[in-house]
Amino acid sequence: MARILTFLGKGGTGRTTVAIAAAKQCAAQGNRVLFAGQDPSPALSLLVGVPLSAEPQSIATNLDAVQLQSTVLLERAWEELKQQEAKYLRTPILKSVYGQELSILPGMDTALALNAIREYDSGDRYDVIVYDGNGDQATLRMLGMPETLSWYFRRFRQVFLDSDLGKTISPFIQPISAAVLNVNWSGDIFSQPAANQASTIVDQGKAALADPNRVAAYLVTTADAGAIATAKYLWGSAQQVGLTVGGVLLNQSETTEGMRSDFAPLSINTIPTRSGDEWQPLMQAMPDFTKAAQAPKPITINVAERKVSLFLPSFDKKQVKLTQSGPEVTVEAGDQRRNIALPPELRGKQVTGAKFQDNYLIISF
Repeated sequence: MARILTFLGKGGTGRTTVAIAAAKQCAAQGNRVLFAGQDPSPALSLLVGVPLSAEPQSIATNLDAVQLQSTVLLERAWEELKQQEAKYLRTPILKSVYGQELSILPGMDTALALNAIREYDSGDRYDVIVYDGNGDQATLRMLGMPETLSWYFRRFRQVFLDSDLGKTISPFIQPISAAVLNVNWSGDIFSQPAANQASTIVDQGKAALADPNRVAAYLVTTADAGAIATAKYLWGSAQQVGLTVGGVLLNQSETTEGMRSDFAPLSINTIPTRSGDEWQPLMQAMPDFTKAAQAPKPITINVAERKVSLFLPSFDKKQVKLTQSGPEVTVEAGDQRRNIALPPELRGKQVTGAKFQDNYLIISF
């Protein structure tokens, strides 16, 4: 399994340049690296210096690069879906629809990119994957997709089983599935081979995102006030999907005391201007990506004290909303909504208090 790195920040701050420098530096350290760029335009190839394609190709020692192309990824995913369908249905219905015919719907790009990264990560080919995406809320929602899907699986499974519809059709699922499908299913349609496989993938994604030694993001900014404000906003928003932010990369600017205060306790690395094809100064300016775990954790749960602490930098208490409509606690901040999966000891307990202190939302049960 690989370490996955990505970069967040306002457009025009040099995220892609920084991502390439990071990939080159990791490769120079002896890691097997994949640089995965989501920009479909020729500009990415020009910056890398090699024509890229939808297949990983070697561009330097220990360094491969791939240009994620949504149409190609959709075609592959569709073929995989048809293979999965053929395992369970005796008469597959999707076989007459071809991936080459499908168009890209809004939101597909990030989902397809996440699946591609998962597949590249599943083997033992790479030690580090550097993902160069949009670096904004779309990237955060993409990385938070496993957590979101986990909630949908968890909540709607129980809602269905407790419903009159679920209780009515459950006795018929077993004989019908035996007659129509290739497998024998029990009455719980959420605990079947296909559903279990999807749940396993989701759980693996959640575990990876929760481990800063596996997935980490870095903020990229310049001295521009808008870029700094965007970086701070994305820092807080990243916590809502459980993504650890390991540090700040300040591009083509000098660090000020105000910046240190704005991003404390994160470290700030100053990135010099790139001159022509000279990457070495940028590579040497990169942080130690293995130390991302030293950054504050997005969430800490103390069962003994019956407290949950969420690290929400750049937000104040007026920008954070806490609700408990169902069995779980929901936190809204940064245009992100997070449903906190509580441990058994706290599950179903009512919130008794909440306070915002030192960038932490501390919830008591």
